[in-house]
Amino acid sequence: MKKGGALLVVLALAALVAPLAAPYAPDAIDLASRRAAPSLVHWFGTDDLGRDVLSRALFGGRVSIAIGLLSALVAVSVGVACGAVAGYVGGWVDAVLMRFTDAVLSMPRLLLLMVAAATLQPSVAALVLLVGAVGWMETARVTRASVRALAGSDYVTAALAVGAGHVRIVWRHVLANAAGAIRTAAVLAVGRAILVESALSFFGVGVQPPDATWGSMLYQAQSAMTTEPWLALFPGACIVLTVGGLTLVADRA
Repeated sequence: MKKGGALLVVLALAALVAPLAAPYAPDAIDLASRRAAPSLVHWFGTDDLGRDVLSRALFGGRVSIAIGLLSALVAVSVGVACGAVAGYVGGWVDAVLMRFTDAVLSMPRLLLLMVAAATLQPSVAALVLLVGAVGWMETARVTRASVRALAGSDYVTAALAVGAGHVRIVWRHVLANAAGAIRTAAVLAVGRAILVESALSFFGVGVQPPDATWGSMLYQAQSAMTTEPWLALFPGACIVLTVGGLTLVADRA
């Protein structure tokens, strides 16, 4: 938990202070320094337009992390609502909602997202909604299981006996006691969202140039991975470290 949290804090702070920490503007072109290897001048090297990879990684982290957090917020909101209703109401409502959840889980999400992202006008807002729309199912199942286990508890029965409404019971009593499981699911949802955004950008249907994300940097590095490996190494390392840090936090949450 501490190691994962510390790693995430460092990465988040680096992205947050990118305008101050980046040695160059992320879209500053320097054709005289094209494809320069890592050096004291350009710590992470430069790309085919002479843009500083470190600067682009810092600014790209702002976009990738923001999309991950906002997409996870959408996914967790939908997942908690779906899982809470299914677990608390039970019966045919539970059956219908969980079968729908299973049906969405069985779909090839990345393929669907690629088609949708390629069809819609590319934007950060569209990516947030699309990634969030296909990332709620795991949270729904976790929430449903927790709510089902708590719905028949004594304090829920007591709350019903004194006339508390169902919405209040679910919000104040059931979900409050299921917060640990939901928090773990939310942390993992952020990691999944970052990976999905990176995959979409890697296939060229995510955030469009000249804006940088870690995934789009990998996409642009495809043709030079054998000759200029630093173009893919550093954004790839950022993705791995971020998702790894989130996984460590979720394991101890």
